[in-house]
Amino acid sequence: MNSETIGRREFLRWVAGSAAFIPMSGLGPAAQAKDGVGPAPVRAITRGPKFHWFGYYDKLQVDPTGRYALGMEVDFEHRSPRPDDMIRVGMVDLRDNDRWIELGTSRAWNWQQGCMLQWRPGHENEVIWNDRQEGQFASYVLDVRSGKKRTVPHPIYALSPDGRWAVSTDFRRLNDTRPGYGYAGIVDPNRNIAAPENAGIWKVDLETGEQSLLLSLAQAAKVPQPGGFSEGAKHWFNHLLVAPDGRRFTFLHRWRGQAEGKSWKTRMFTAGADGRDLHLLIPSGKVSHFIWRDPSHILAYAGYGPEAKQWRFQVLEDLMDKAEVVEGMPQSDGHCTYLPGNQWILCDSYPDKERRQHLYLFHLPAHRLVALGRFLSPPPYTGEWRCDMHPKSSPDGRSAIFDSPHGGNGRQMYVVDLSGVTGA
Repeated sequence: MNSETIGRREFLRWVAGSAAFIPMSGLGPAAQAKDGVGPAPVRAITRGPKFHWFGYYDKLQVDPTGRYALGMEVDFEHRSPRPDDMIRVGMVDLRDNDRWIELGTSRAWNWQQGCMLQWRPGHENEVIWNDRQEGQFASYVLDVRSGKKRTVPHPIYALSPDGRWAVSTDFRRLNDTRPGYGYAGIVDPNRNIAAPENAGIWKVDLETGEQSLLLSLAQAAKVPQPGGFSEGAKHWFNHLLVAPDGRRFTFLHRWRGQAEGKSWKTRMFTAGADGRDLHLLIPSGKVSHFIWRDPSHILAYAGYGPEAKQWRFQVLEDLMDKAEVVEGMPQSDGHCTYLPGNQWILCDSYPDKERRQHLYLFHLPAHRLVALGRFLSPPPYTGEWRCDMHPKSSPDGRSAIFDSPHGGNGRQMYVVDLSGVTGA
């Protein structure tokens, strides 16, 4: 079955831009609801014939006023980006009939995280995204009101809470080691080096454009790993995220050798904003999605228990080697974020056996799971060009935006009203 053979009635049954709701399977009676209109109305904010998405769940998609939602536009799906493939960068005016406003273009992008498009914290009208120019990856800072645009001569990954600096990694290497997260167009000069000394995590000053190497892959590979690294292991960094107070950041160190085959192993580190005070937070080799809860704690889906055989959502205390399971959350991977106030966790799931992706809220004080709906992800959306929901909260927590192909017109962006559930 492919996207052409899935009929319109089937798509309409699974929300199709309306408020249709079907309860998440496996939940207790308190979280169940009748089929039909559910607790959180959903509407499409982008439309075909072109495709729209935002990507990762840990970026600021909505501006501080809650009016403009960033997104990207492309005219194809279901293949890897090529060096000459250009996407359009824009924002949706949520208070003007979801009007699309074009902001620019990029040739440095991937399906999972786009071009790292995001609002710049502390700078109300500025956005930033990555591009490729003159054989190098760089980033643009654009004032969406004045139209003033400047170039930072380095790409960015995650921004500091004040928006003055960013951390970044090697997108050339990611394109080789983890398709869907790197950028095409520039060959990794260290592609035959297992753990290079001149590549790793950089700090980028967004005011001056200066860049400094905080931690190299060679340094990370020298940190002892229980059981050691497999023969021929090639190392890379991914999923960088700065703490809410800007004093530390976290990242995943991954490697793949002969023992791993096509898969890889993962461990999580934290480090000071200057790259010092490196701390191995999760050594198990099993770490997936995570988010900072506050400057000292990280919510992560990772291996837990003896020999880390169980995957669970857990809260880890930085520098203290303490972990506490979040009881009541589904024991399945998802992209997790906290709503403002840290009382609610917003999360999604990968497609189930019927290829439905679930969207839900978890209320921490009451340990209550609220199913917001499930959405069809057609079979072509797999692997590198899958369309994960990646839900992102608005600044006030009253709504969230997610990506989905369930509407029958390819990947598009949807907004879900959370206020009726959370009382925000």
